[in-house]
Amino acid sequence: MQLIGYDLGSSSVKASIIDVNTGKAIASAFHPKEEMTISAPEKGWAEQDPQSWWDSIKAVTHELLNQQGVEAKTIKAIGISYQMHGLVIVDKDQNVLRPSIIWCDSRAVATGEKAFESLGKEKCLDTLLNSPGNFTASKLKWVKDHEPETYEKIFRIMLPGDYIAMRMTGEFTTTPSGLSEGIFWDFKQHEVSQMLMEHYGFSPDYIPTIVENIGLQGTLNSHTASELGLEPGTPITYRAGDQPNNALSLNVFNPGEIAATAGTSGVVFGVSDQIRYDPLSRVNTFAHVNHTRQSNRLGVLLCINGTGILNAWLKRNCMSKDEGYEHMNQLAASVPPGSDGLKIIPFGNGAERITGNKDLGCTIEGLDFNRHTKAHLIRAAHEGIVHSFKYGMEIMQEAGIAPSVIRAGHSNMFLSPVFRESLASLSNTTIELYNTDGSQGAARAAGLGAGIYKTTHEAFAGLEHLMTVEPSPGITEPLTKEYEQWKKILENKIK
Repeated sequence: MQLIGYDLGSSSVKASIIDVNTGKAIASAFHPKEEMTISAPEKGWAEQDPQSWWDSIKAVTHELLNQQGVEAKTIKAIGISYQMHGLVIVDKDQNVLRPSIIWCDSRAVATGEKAFESLGKEKCLDTLLNSPGNFTASKLKWVKDHEPETYEKIFRIMLPGDYIAMRMTGEFTTTPSGLSEGIFWDFKQHEVSQMLMEHYGFSPDYIPTIVENIGLQGTLNSHTASELGLEPGTPITYRAGDQPNNALSLNVFNPGEIAATAGTSGVVFGVSDQIRYDPLSRVNTFAHVNHTRQSNRLGVLLCINGTGILNAWLKRNCMSKDEGYEHMNQLAASVPPGSDGLKIIPFGNGAERITGNKDLGCTIEGLDFNRHTKAHLIRAAHEGIVHSFKYGMEIMQEAGIAPSVIRAGHSNMFLSPVFRESLASLSNTTIELYNTDGSQGAARAAGLGAGIYKTTHEAFAGLEHLMTVEPSPGITEPLTKEYEQWKKILENKIK
């Protein structure tokens, strides 16, 4: 018996198959092999074609089914993880009306700020736990204001994972966690926010049928089963945004537990049973995958758009074709902490919430042509990403989340010794690394939703601890000194 999980990112779709009996991943694949295109028709915009996501879902499924030990008839449930905060709009025939406005798109910042003022900051924070900000609801309002002919054709609005579920089942559904990340959810009434819908002038009919994050959400229809090579009737039993899903992948469900990622963007996700929010919405509170009316499970989320994307940019533009990330990590480790005074602020991927939704761009400070090398540049980038985490974690502490242990998958920036050791030392936290990723977590959660696993203990029995990284006193002092200088540069830019 097997489970399949998909993780729809902005760079690729990854999929994994978990063997139920062993709890281990027996196959994995990703598509495309080069990063998916993000279109930017104007400064601050970021769009993707949902059809390209579906094409990658098909390609990665076929690749999995060609791996040894995998048979379609043994796959008993499907789980979906997806990039958060995106907007997909479709007509009554399920045709996509425009490219998806994805998570790092900044066009709706002013729209959300205006709504925050008009509705009242206290009222928004009390019910939505956030400013409408640059989230999905505000992106929809932007479409309404700037593309009225397209807006008039809308039948349903969806998040990226809802779109994938629609393609699989032929049905329009969404989840409470997904609606909360779009800032459509009223946490007091435990329903779609009438206040927000009325303020933006949205029809309640736009919202798909609400299903639970973990549980039966629909079944694979015959047409899609044929496209994917899977069995008709296979249930879809889990769906969540990538950051709640990353927490789930690391068995982070309960108050006080912390998860982190450092892929294209960087995230720290802390679970609380208390209603907590940042009055300035620099960190955001969403419903976790196990949140219910009776039991608060809220994720306080720090998101930094410009993290691993900086590392990817350096690889594309500063490295030869045969120099990969491992070589970059080696170069970074060859330079002492502090990068000999070179500093990088990595905010070049749209507006950053922790800077008050300002799009500051990336800054390289203190570059000396006579002293600094490519290795210094890479180390400064890794340390700059660490500094941005530290800056955001200070804001999280104001919202009541003070991590002492962080769990993360052994992937992306956490593969860099400089990054993980610097983060542990500067933030004074222990980092635990595990053999998991978003697609594996989605597969395990599908087993929970299908009732194949009866408890989270059963579902995560195959989660293997790989490494613990402790703070290193030897690099804490120089990093702290560099961070204070870095922070001063950043705050001057914010002003």
